[in-house]
Amino acid sequence: MDMVATLTADKPVVIFSKSTCCMGHSVKVLICSFGANPTVIELDKIANGQQIERALVQLGCRPSVPAVFIGQQFIGGADEVIRLNVQNKLAQLLLRAKAIFIWSR
Repeated sequence: MDMVATLTADKPVVIFSKSTCCMGHSVKVLICSFGANPTVIELDKIANGQQIERALVQLGCRPSVPAVFIGQQFIGGADEVIRLNVQNKLAQLLLRAKAIFIWSR
């Protein structure tokens, strides 16, 4: 889990995904639509991807990807991010994390 904390430190938005994950792609597009530039870590493209995936599962990520961190806080997967967007709360999280600087509906 320290590995996940290290990877998310000092980054406003981090998305752990796999290159073949359609929900991960959808989450990336949604967050980018706000003007944010998330750090995307494709677990199937890096050497220690399986180790990071196990750490994400220990954190409660079910399924393990996509796993979204905003402001170093674990937000959840695609369902949680979409729910926050529908509730008009996602923009506020991105603003607080300094992933975006202005937002108006």
